[in-house]
Amino acid sequence: MALTLRRNRDRDLAPLATMLLDTEIPLLNPNAKVPFDEMEWQHKWLGDREDVSFYLQDVAGRDVGFFALREGVGPEVRHLTYVYLAEEARGGAAAELTECVEQAARELGALILTLKVELDNAPAFNAYLSAGYEELSRRHGMATMRLDLEKRLAA
Repeated sequence: MALTLRRNRDRDLAPLATMLLDTEIPLLNPNAKVPFDEMEWQHKWLGDREDVSFYLQDVAGRDVGFFALREGVGPEVRHLTYVYLAEEARGGAAAELTECVEQAARELGALILTLKVELDNAPAFNAYLSAGYEELSRRHGMATMRLDLEKRLAA
C-alpha cells in the first residue's frame, strides 16, 4: 500500500471520526469520550497551538490513517501521538507509516521524534523498533521511545 501524507491544516476531524470505530477510541486515547466527539478533540486533545495533525491517504486518495505531532521540549522535538490506521490499511503498512511520520516531523523542523507505545501492542512496538527508534524507559505498561532524525539523515 502506498501511503501519502496530507497535512490537516483546517483541523478537520470529521475524516477521523468516520474512520474510527467506537471500540478503538480507548486505544487511541483512553481519556477521550466515546462516541467520538469532534469538539472535545479540537479543544482538549489537539487544542495546543503547536499541535499539527496529518491524514494518511491510500492510492485512491481515501483517508486511511491519522496522527498528530505535538511540540516536545522545544520546537526541535516533536512527540507522536494519536496514531491510527484503518483496518483495511493495516498489515504491512508500518514502514510506510513511520516514513510518513518522519517526513512530517522534518517538515515541521524537528530533529528528534519521541513517542509512547503500550508494551502489549507488540505490532506497534516492533514497528517503531524496526524503524530505528530506541527505547528510553518503561513505566506503567508504556515504553517511551526516541528517534534522532539528524543521525537518520547522516546514515
